[in-house]
Amino acid sequence: MAVKRISLIGVPVDICSPENLENEILEILAKPGTKQIILLSIWDLLKARHKSDFADCVKNADLILPISKSILKGSKFLKKDVPVRYNPFSAVIQILSILDSHYKTLYMLGSSEKTLNKAERNIRDTFCNLRLIGRYVGYYPKGVESDIVQAIFKAQPSLVLLSDGVKEKNCWPYRRRNQFSSSIFLYYKDAFGIFSERIKRVKEKTFDRGHEIYSEIVRNPFKIFLLLPYIWYVTVLIWYRLFKKQ
Repeated sequence: MAVKRISLIGVPVDICSPENLENEILEILAKPGTKQIILLSIWDLLKARHKSDFADCVKNADLILPISKSILKGSKFLKKDVPVRYNPFSAVIQILSILDSHYKTLYMLGSSEKTLNKAERNIRDTFCNLRLIGRYVGYYPKGVESDIVQAIFKAQPSLVLLSDGVKEKNCWPYRRRNQFSSSIFLYYKDAFGIFSERIKRVKEKTFDRGHEIYSEIVRNPFKIFLLLPYIWYVTVLIWYRLFKKQ
């Protein structure tokens, strides 16, 4: 079954079953130029409703996988096809496993030197057929960025995995899309932190219940204020249900 793209309150979201993920990744790899996969949270969805580089980045992404339960509930409420929800770290593992089984290549960008070193070792140990052809730490000075871009351009990795320390997050590859040759870019803030065991992975039961926000609040108490944009999301859904033609 092909990937289906729906629009939820004006933002694209893809419906991609785990069984179809491998074919989709290989099809994306075969496309020329810069490609991008986005792990879309409810907060990303709300942000993408407003005109910005991020909104354009989402609209032009090759694959948009929802990671928030609220996106599924919103789709159901508006009587649309309900997407498959992905655990972000599990999605990263699945994508790396697909690339590993096809002997593809990886470039790592982000995190501190210590975290990146340990994450690299664990990725090498886990994905034996995945060739790591480059890496660079995050939080880098602006002056070295052109060297990083040039290194990625020359290496032409199958996947560039970005993590914390990349200031522009998902927009980093999008704003530089014309400077790369042919790679998929995927940003997940906690990727290297989890691979290095510096950050504890959210339990599957917690994620399945949609309660991962509570562990985020424990790490950053200010995230309690995300309740306000969530209330706005519910309000927008009701408005779409009552007044917008689906």
